[in-house]
Amino acid sequence: MSDTIPVVLIPGLGGSPRIYAPVADALWRFGPVTVANHVRDDSMGAIARRILSEAPPRFALAGHSMGGYIAFEIMRQAPERVARLALINTQAHPDSDEAKARRRALVARIEQGAFHAVLDDLFPGFVHPSRQGDTTLRRLVHDMGDDVTPQGFVRQLTAIVARPDSRPTLATIRCPTLVLTGDTDNTLSNRLSREIADGIAGAKLVVLADCGHLPQPEKPRETAAALTDWLRN
Repeated sequence: MSDTIPVVLIPGLGGSPRIYAPVADALWRFGPVTVANHVRDDSMGAIARRILSEAPPRFALAGHSMGGYIAFEIMRQAPERVARLALINTQAHPDSDEAKARRRALVARIEQGAFHAVLDDLFPGFVHPSRQGDTTLRRLVHDMGDDVTPQGFVRQLTAIVARPDSRPTLATIRCPTLVLTGDTDNTLSNRLSREIADGIAGAKLVVLADCGHLPQPEKPRETAAALTDWLRN
């Protein structure tokens, strides 16, 4: 890109700015980088409206996991403000009844005081099988959870359960789009990322080898390369 452009990054469920720390420095050459606060509201519409109210007039937007759900909502509300879009380890599907029940069970456990136990139970699905014993990554998940707080996590789960189907949104997206995923995402299969890439005209799909649901800390160099390529071209 010949001109600089602000970059807005949205973390996933239970994610905080820490998730983007391994790659953020590489993005600053393209413009100011902001990590959105997505913990204050309990619906996708309200989260997106608040992010838009705090964002620059026009920006490049990247959303990871739940951040992708929010990015789709931003594309419905204000597509003209998004110059480029990156969708990282996410999906366009709404929750199934089974998924909704699982999330509501998590809410009940958190409200009973089991927040860190919930994070421990989720961790195996977050990382590549080879990193199940990675204490640094496990600590990152817990530190981000503390950043979000149990109350914020419950608000996020509430928003996720009620989110709309974003598959009809795919064909309306016209800006340059990157779809990034890991080859072994056990939370959201890369099949779902492939579906997104197939539905957005001209989208570029990147599948990282030996990577799970958290590409920023799992494969920081490769993730930064994909994002800088997205911003450059």
